Amino acid sequence: MIKNIPDGWRVEKLVNISSILDGDRGKNYPKQEDFSDNGYCLFLTTKNVSKKGFNFTSTQFISKNKDEILRKGRLERNDLVITTRGTVGNIAFFNQNVPFDIIRINSGMAIIRITIKDLTYSFVNTYFRSNIFYRYVSEIISGSAQPQITITKLKNLLIPIPPLQQQKKIVKVLDISSALIEKQKELLAKYDLFLKSKFIKMFGDPVLNPMGWEVEKLKEILLNIDSGWSPVCQNKRRKNTNNGILKLSALSNDVYNYLENKEMIDDIEPKINNLVSDGDLLFSRKNTYMLVGSCAYVYQTEDNLFIPDLIFRLNTKDTVNKIFLWKYLSNEIVKVQLRNIANGAAASMPNISKTKLLDFKILLPTIDLQNKFAKIVEKIETIKTKETQKLEHLETLHSSLMDKAFRGEIQ
Repeated sequence: MIKNIPDGWRVEKLVNISSILDGDRGKNYPKQEDFSDNGYCLFLTTKNVSKKGFNFTSTQFISKNKDEILRKGRLERNDLVITTRGTVGNIAFFNQNVPFDIIRINSGMAIIRITIKDLTYSFVNTYFRSNIFYRYVSEIISGSAQPQITITKLKNLLIPIPPLQQQKKIVKVLDISSALIEKQKELLAKYDLFLKSKFIKMFGDPVLNPMGWEVEKLKEILLNIDSGWSPVCQNKRRKNTNNGILKLSALSNDVYNYLENKEMIDDIEPKINNLVSDGDLLFSRKNTYMLVGSCAYVYQTEDNLFIPDLIFRLNTKDTVNKIFLWKYLSNEIVKVQLRNIANGAAASMPNISKTKLLDFKILLPTIDLQNKFAKIVEKIETIKTKETQKLEHLETLHSSLMDKAFRGEIQ
């Protein structure tokens, strides 16, 4: 995988430059009632490790049991943790202060502990977050239902090692680029936060209804609900403007993304009534517990994309503005109410039936106030589009810098 190594660099197998410790595969985890306020050990799962680093608020197991604590997989400062099963290749650099005496990783992860002096943890961490590394990892993943990297393959991973001064330069340049990306993401998040606060200011809490708005069932404000259709598709995104069916991920984060689609098989006649159009309001009737009820307004779409049977199209009467309804149904408090009317256990794929959705009650402010709010949303969304383009430019630049860095072109 690693080719054309620059002068002065060398390539080493990971096993020759580090200790690699597999996670503990024991299943006798402590119970919730065994948790302690002090002197305890934190047991990390793969949910605690993402591309952003460690997340100490996800599912954790905590114990004061010495036998548990002394088993393998103990984390030390400056260790790198990599996920080896499921979502493979996420890396986290452990260098922060945390209120735990001991941290131990469980199965599905491995600790990488650098053992040579001319390789910095920060450089390895930067390399492991690069496009080059992720392309490398994709070639050694085994398993389809449960992707994984074996410890043997992990040990044989090749790591480029530049001179120390160049390692520091690469880390510094890419850290600056990463910081610019994070600031841009924070800016976009602030626009979202502004719209949420504006909604509450104009309409109040959608459950408590402090402003005394009328309450209507959706069937009173909708002309109808269009159900989608799911023909056999290829397991790939469509090419050009070939016929395609939206995936549920097209409504992720309550934002419409037409790139999330699957290409239809050529000999299937599309159902024109299910064609997605600009101005549609789409609603995910079935998904995971946290994503069921996702809702997105279609500002702009591509040609020849169709609604699947897991997505509804909500067609409104003149008494409701679609953009207002989009933001109403996307409100975090309302989402909890929507999950409560879904059939099916949280561990499965809950489904919101058309009957229950039509009986779902919402607050209905005056149409003038809805339209006023919609204009604010449109203005902010226009700004966000431009800022998103800046983010995409920064990410492209960062990707280019990573490629140059590991070709030795950053001096």
